Amino acid sequence: MRGSEAIDLPARYMDVLILLVQAEGALVTKDRFMHEVWRGVPVTDEALTQAIRTLRKALGDSAAAPEFIETVPKHGYRFIAPLDLPTPSQQSERKAILVRDSISRLASYGIAGALLAGTLVGLLYGFAGAAHSGAGGTVSLLLVIVLVSALAAGAAGAGIVLGIALSYNVRPQGWHWRVAGAALGGVALGAVANMIGRDGFRLLFGQAIGPFAGALEGSIVGAATGLAFILTQKRIRYSAGMAALLGAAAGLIIVLLDGRMMAGSLQTLVTAFPASQFRLDGLGQLLGERGFSARSRIATAAFEGAVFVVAIVQAMNYAFSNGRLRQGLYRP
Repeated sequence: MRGSEAIDLPARYMDVLILLVQAEGALVTKDRFMHEVWRGVPVTDEALTQAIRTLRKALGDSAAAPEFIETVPKHGYRFIAPLDLPTPSQQSERKAILVRDSISRLASYGIAGALLAGTLVGLLYGFAGAAHSGAGGTVSLLLVIVLVSALAAGAAGAGIVLGIALSYNVRPQGWHWRVAGAALGGVALGAVANMIGRDGFRLLFGQAIGPFAGALEGSIVGAATGLAFILTQKRIRYSAGMAALLGAAAGLIIVLLDGRMMAGSLQTLVTAFPASQFRLDGLGQLLGERGFSARSRIATAAFEGAVFVVAIVQAMNYAFSNGRLRQGLYRP
């Protein structure tokens, strides 16, 4: 922080600064930087030099007349500025604020990705389903479907993303905690949404309707999202494509277990209210079948899963480019 301004640093460079400050003026050797910051990853001395150069720029420091970081030729560096170290209670308070802000930022980016996915899916289904409504109702029906799809995806994404973010509060390390957090978040939001949706229609319209997407679907899509997120964090090649495959696989598993994604839930409503102007028969015709049947459910579920998982994971991965967020989640 510089006053009230947050200064962003790459996570590795932040680790270099922390190591220097913790030494409290003592020399930190190049070997120690390589061992504790790069942790055995083979890099040249230029990587450390670039880190120090970046830190000096952020601090407004100069190599020729250093006020913060002093170079000890051929040995390493020292942090020479006087330190006004916070008390343990102040450190704890600052850490709590950093963790809370990091979780909030990660969740907000992930939810934005889910809303985008829901909007794209809603546009597709809206255009496909509004063809039966006539010219007068096309725009209104399209807007309704887009809104419903975006809100449903945003709600599901909120549960999954919050599950991932909060898992860092339980265990900063360990890929299985991300997957478990995402699955549990999906279960919680899915169960609540299913209960509210089914009970809401029964209470408002006096009519029970078939199954909506719920806890089962939330757990499967959540687990797929958690796994895809781990792949992107490990920087595995083609991780975006693998995320799409995981999302599509989640959609297929849901259909095999007789679950519902967005299109399946919409079809449940259409079946319950035959007078509805919305139809998904056009999608079935594209796949060579009458009405919205098995092939349509499989294709739409795979498509929705792929779009949903990729959008959330890419949004969260973008959030992780913020060094302060990474420091907050992987706190010591």
